[in-house]
Amino acid sequence: MKVSPKAPPRPQGKASAKKPVAPKKPPKAPRPESHLAMVRRARRINRELAEVYPYAHPELDFRSPFELLVATVLSAQTTDLRVNQTTPALFAAYPTPEDMAAAAPEDLEELIRPTGFFRAKSRSLLGLSQALRDNFGGEVPSRIEDLVTLPGVGRKTANVVLGNVFGVPGITVDTHFGRLVRRWKWTEQEDPEKVEAEICAIFPKSEWTMLSHRVVFHGRRICHSRKPACGACPIAPLCPAYGEGETDPEKAKKLLKYEKGGQPGQRLSPPPDYPGLPAPPLGVATP
Repeated sequence: MKVSPKAPPRPQGKASAKKPVAPKKPPKAPRPESHLAMVRRARRINRELAEVYPYAHPELDFRSPFELLVATVLSAQTTDLRVNQTTPALFAAYPTPEDMAAAAPEDLEELIRPTGFFRAKSRSLLGLSQALRDNFGGEVPSRIEDLVTLPGVGRKTANVVLGNVFGVPGITVDTHFGRLVRRWKWTEQEDPEKVEAEICAIFPKSEWTMLSHRVVFHGRRICHSRKPACGACPIAPLCPAYGEGETDPEKAKKLLKYEKGGQPGQRLSPPPDYPGLPAPPLGVATP
């Protein structure tokens, strides 16, 4: 009978040698986006927004340069809807700069009270109306250098009037515009004038006014401050902040506002191509 040789005994007291495992390499950090790549992405976002909001427009009701100037001053620290609900009675009482310049402060304050900060706004409206009457022949000037000399009028208000009445391109840096361009990494600036300068450098001048409208429309309807509707956002693949908000498509749809959510817009008298519902007058409940 053949006996198999026994395996040699393992040495006692020593652990068997193990092959060392190479440590895993940490994942490569994503390359920082170059300035050129950012500019290309920003311009693509603008093109996409132009398709989503071909009807983008200023969301303040106005029929003249003076009405838009007054409405924009009133829009500080309130919604365009509340301004639009307030201005019909205001312009019925004071249709021209000369009329408003002669208004009793307490009467003017009462008419604009729904917009908030009515005492400060009343002083601005009286001051700018008197300046228009005394220095500009009762006409709203068409140069930014002149507009910013009016009480209560800064670059934001001036650019709104220039771009939407006189056809002079300008970037309007309001709250929505500022937070979206920072969210999209187009700029890190907080100061509105510095934001304006950096965004102007990214886009051709011919795009400035409509870009402002598109970004503000998107901020009000989809890319909200606290809970953006990421899952319903048409530019999600281009957004470096995707995932900050609701990514589930069905849940995100419920966050959409104004015409995107089937609700009334902010204007009582929207332009003919606006696909949504007009806003209700002051004192009428929203449907």
